[in-house]
Amino acid sequence: THVVFFQDTNVLAFKAIPAALGVSLRLGLQMNSLTVPRSPGEAAGAICKLVHKNGESLVINVEYNQLDALLKASGAGGDSADETGYSPYPGNVNTLILSLKPYAAALKATGGSMPEFVNPKYANAERTVFKKPTRLECMMQDFPKLLSAEAAIGFTDFERWFSFSPVKNAISEALASHAKGVYAASPGAGEEAVYHANAKLLRLAGAKVAEAEEPEEFLGLPLRLKPAIALSPRFALTVDQLLQRVPGGSAISVSSRSSLVLDGCVELHSLALDGALEIRAGPGVRIIVRDCVVKNRGWEMRPLQEGESGVPAGIAIRGYVVERHEGVVVREDTPGEYELTQDGVLRRL
Repeated sequence: THVVFFQDTNVLAFKAIPAALGVSLRLGLQMNSLTVPRSPGEAAGAICKLVHKNGESLVINVEYNQLDALLKASGAGGDSADETGYSPYPGNVNTLILSLKPYAAALKATGGSMPEFVNPKYANAERTVFKKPTRLECMMQDFPKLLSAEAAIGFTDFERWFSFSPVKNAISEALASHAKGVYAASPGAGEEAVYHANAKLLRLAGAKVAEAEEPEEFLGLPLRLKPAIALSPRFALTVDQLLQRVPGGSAISVSSRSSLVLDGCVELHSLALDGALEIRAGPGVRIIVRDCVVKNRGWEMRPLQEGESGVPAGIAIRGYVVERHEGVVVREDTPGEYELTQDGVLRRL
């Protein structure tokens, strides 16, 4: 019934998509944009309601490099914060949910052609030097222009920690963004955001997850990468599934220096982790973690030096490598029920 457009390297959006799809169904939205609270000046478009002098209105994305001028021209005072500290216009995260019937009708009527958009990017505040050659773009965010005036168009706003971790900046741009007080959007910052979100989700289930350690610099960018918690979609695709996977609540504790990887049908009933633990349950495998205490040297995020040799480019751009000094790794692919207990002993039930 719906199609989802995932347009940016924003992995946290997948945590929010199921809930946003539910909003689209409940409200009958023909187009639904995922949004987050937006910092003024942030390089993210904003969802606005544009009202023509004849009274017609349109809910649509306005690109960040046009927003300030538009608001000033309308008398709204420019791209500034309200009493919340954020812009009053929610930030578009470029994840769109479209109802298939009106989408198919628009494709048939237009042959798939979207309105063209000139998108200049400037290298200086005076807007006299181009950052890169200006180009024509056709943006899916402009889809409301192809719908009727009566079409239900809306947005679903999520907290940033839950749904927003784009990775689009080189380290020089990331450092400049950080200096302005906005999200750095580098590979390292994206991973930091995912670890932070997963820690908060486990706390939501009642687990005692220690707060992040003091930041450490990676290619000059301060990041808090511990505790490093990776939860795969096979572990939990929605918040409801995550709550079911962590029935132990406060019987789960994770120290601030720990690394935890959970993949597949893993249930946490009681666990004390101070170090590194990786559990991967294959298809048809259920692993129950009960009365388990894991303490070891763990994994280290070792900072890389700029230009350090012998490191693949895809790793070098995040600013660190993971050195797995010591940890418990459990991988089980034979279908059945298992219990992980004591200091990482797995037995079949």
